[in-house]
Amino acid sequence: MICDTPDAFAAALPPLGAIAGLDLGTKTIGVAVSDSMRSIATPVQTIKRRKFGLDAAMLLELTTTRLVNGIVLGLPMNMDGSEGPRCQATRAFARNLEKLTPLPITFWDERLSTVAAERALLAADTSRKRRAEVIDHVAAGYILQGMLDRLAHLKGEM
Repeated sequence: MICDTPDAFAAALPPLGAIAGLDLGTKTIGVAVSDSMRSIATPVQTIKRRKFGLDAAMLLELTTTRLVNGIVLGLPMNMDGSEGPRCQATRAFARNLEKLTPLPITFWDERLSTVAAERALLAADTSRKRRAEVIDHVAAGYILQGMLDRLAHLKGEM
């Protein structure tokens, strides 16, 4: 089920359980997963993209092993707030994934998440090679943490 708003996503989730955040790129998918209390997003891995079926199978295996209850996809909006071709591709990915899983799926505006991830990695004095290896799943962590903070706000925990 695709949820259009954080409120709808929150309503579709059980009270506890992990959520996965995805940073969909054309060549890779960055993956982050929250704790079961939904307070901290942890970057997990970067999946090299091949075909949708193979990518989806890897993602769904990960959601099963990590006991994930929902999926947040980063939505690559333009800086002016409009949606371009990358947003359309992300929405199409979500529609295809929706056919394969009962998990609720939603979107989070990912503008500047990669910039934030890059700055954090630079601040941690991460080598250029290592940054290239981890940037996508660190960006997924930023996307997921944004949604986790929003969900906590909706519950009045912030």
